[in-house]
Amino acid sequence: MDKAAEREFSEFVAARGATLLRVAYALTGEQHAAEDLVQTALAKAMLRWTRIRGDAEPYVRKIMYHEHVSWWRRLRHRREVVTAEPPERGSADEDPHLRLTMRAALATLPARQRAVLVLRYLEDLSEQQVADLLGVSTGTVGSQASRALATLRRRLPDLDGTGVRR
Repeated sequence: MDKAAEREFSEFVAARGATLLRVAYALTGEQHAAEDLVQTALAKAMLRWTRIRGDAEPYVRKIMYHEHVSWWRRLRHRREVVTAEPPERGSADEDPHLRLTMRAALATLPARQRAVLVLRYLEDLSEQQVADLLGVSTGTVGSQASRALATLRRRLPDLDGTGVRR
């Protein structure tokens, strides 16, 4: 990698690293696993940096999604670890109790369901895009999202669909 590409890569990491870490944390539910996921994705992206055309963030995110799918396919029965300190969020006016309650509920979901919810609703991807990224059918994306949302509704019955307490 030449000096210009190395500088460009470093600038990308400095500018988008925190956002990538938040997405990785939402996928994994663990700070250390999220850091590992981002590091792995950035290492793979760095090897191909001179061939990445246009906006590099979607490329790096796709690497993260694929890596995460590989991890949960290999480790289907791993236990989730709740961290003492969640990563910072962008909005200061959010209800911290609600955020922690939602994070705890999301951490109880199986990795595939959590990945579908993160991609579908946090990343705002279509069912087809999620299916392509995870290597599953659109029907699987729909059923996993439906099951995950039903589980969250059962675990958080005092919240309506907007996230506001009834």
